[in-house]
Amino acid sequence: MLSRITLRQLEYFVACGESGSIIKASERIHVSSPSISAAITHIETELGVQLFVRHHAQGISLTPIGGKVLQEAKLIVEQTKNLYSIASDSLNAVRGPLRVGCFDSLAPMITPELVHGFARAFPGVRVTQREGDHDQMLEWLRRSEIDIALTYDLHLVDEIAFAALARLPPHIIVGAQHPLASLSAVTLADLETYPMVLLDLPYSREYFIGLFMNAGVSPNIVMRSSQLEVVRSMVANGLGFSIAHVRPRANLSQDGRRIVRVRLAGEHQPLRLGIATLKGARPLKVVEAFAHRCRTFISDQYIPGMAATSFFDPHIASLDRVG
Repeated sequence: MLSRITLRQLEYFVACGESGSIIKASERIHVSSPSISAAITHIETELGVQLFVRHHAQGISLTPIGGKVLQEAKLIVEQTKNLYSIASDSLNAVRGPLRVGCFDSLAPMITPELVHGFARAFPGVRVTQREGDHDQMLEWLRRSEIDIALTYDLHLVDEIAFAALARLPPHIIVGAQHPLASLSAVTLADLETYPMVLLDLPYSREYFIGLFMNAGVSPNIVMRSSQLEVVRSMVANGLGFSIAHVRPRANLSQDGRRIVRVRLAGEHQPLRLGIATLKGARPLKVVEAFAHRCRTFISDQYIPGMAATSFFDPHIASLDRVG
């Protein structure tokens, strides 16, 4: 009977069972909702049992038998992944599924070149990608829902292995008409009287506020957002300055207004961008190959999708404001 259920259908079922929603599963594995619904219906028909209870406008929940089937399905999917690894080892080839997690604000910049470029380089690899905050990355690693994560060295725990690849020092972003936009550098004390827009993410907000506390300065936070692009738009529209680590190559917000980066003077602890994996996990060849690509493509001198660190040279900074 199981021969009439495909591995792909089982993957869709597992995604639904873990997400508790067909829509969330669709966003997680980048497959259309109708395709996922059809896969679940097919499995239920083949097994002759109801796997989910559908709740109007409230997602789905597993039935008791559905929970048992989910456990077995996860084992089958994991065992199949191991088969790819064994075959790859014997052929000295890179193939099979790869599940990559990426910190939300990093994904738009680094994944097109890094993740999707990897998939193009190794046609035998099937890549899926998930975005979330730092805590989600760690939880997905613990639950073996992803194989590797691109994230920061924030609140790392013992069971997570982290390899730092690049340092991202903090800098200031302001709108083109902001009084600070013409300066080559500013101090935290210079910022105290100006309104601030805070990137309000777990650990990130503590880091940013901690910069001011260490300098004996109280920031004047007037707006907050958990979305980097929203923060950039607020800044570009003159609502205040913000502090950031990522350096998008485009100096425009999504509504087309110009953003200026200004060097933050003084010594400040940078965030470290790197790759996180679960300690003790069997090192799959495809994961090792992707980790090698990350180490090759990410450094202090170059990060995919970001402006070069030479921005922090005052001469380059002045050119950036003119362009």
